Amino acid sequence: MNVKRILITGKDSYIGTSFEKWMSRLEFDGMYKVDTLDMREKEWENKDFSVYETILHVAGIVHRKETSKNIHLYYEVNRDLAIKAARKAKQEGVRQFIFLSTMGIYGKMEGTITEETPADPKTHYGKSKWQAEIAIQRLETPDFKIAVLRPPMVYGKECKGNYLKLSQFARHSPIFPYTINKRSMLYIDNLCDFIQKVIDEEMRGVFFPQNAEYVNVSDMVEKIANVSGHRIFIIKGIERPIRVLGGKRAKKVLGTCIYNINRDRCSVVSYEESILRTEL
Repeated sequence: MNVKRILITGKDSYIGTSFEKWMSRLEFDGMYKVDTLDMREKEWENKDFSVYETILHVAGIVHRKETSKNIHLYYEVNRDLAIKAARKAKQEGVRQFIFLSTMGIYGKMEGTITEETPADPKTHYGKSKWQAEIAIQRLETPDFKIAVLRPPMVYGKECKGNYLKLSQFARHSPIFPYTINKRSMLYIDNLCDFIQKVIDEEMRGVFFPQNAEYVNVSDMVEKIANVSGHRIFIIKGIERPIRVLGGKRAKKVLGTCIYNINRDRCSVVSYEESILRTEL
């Protein structure tokens, strides 16, 4: 049996570390060889890429408040570094390059995204990822497959970002507004399983991985609170004033923002089980 060799470019990233752990399970013993490369120093340029079938590029700046002083980092890391890695992979004969992009390239806090929705990033994070996508996809040839993943909010045990804030709120707040919104989200194990599929089948193209089920935020908050043993009341009739007073943050949390795309649904772990695994 041939061992498939995979290089994760981006050491200590949440998704990269989670994928490396996913692929180290006993059921995959002897099937894969996964290495991780630190991209923070220029020594990475001396790494021999030619021994790998797939490069999974996860290095990036994320979950950081954008300021005038750090704007350049988004383009240096999320765009320029990604393009350099893809060019090196192509030059050294790697068969597949997987680029982890984001739902944020659409620039939407609310709304429905289809395969025809144009990119319209509003943040430097989104803009840098979109510019990287364009440049990397231009490198594709029949012998060099490009796969771009645009996941929505990723959550899981020890994750950072918006889910962590929501979880902390659910564990301590006495109330949360009842809402009928829907959100596309993605549990980390579902993402890892999807990436494995993309690698196994040497897939190319743009992908929209998300949980099989949309998430209602007030339902998620209630589930997190229940798992943690905290009593929270979901209150009807207060969503609208909170949306008015809460600005962009409330709009992002309480609004509907989904991929209306039936392919790329991930269901190896159910929504209910994912909350248990994340919170316990």
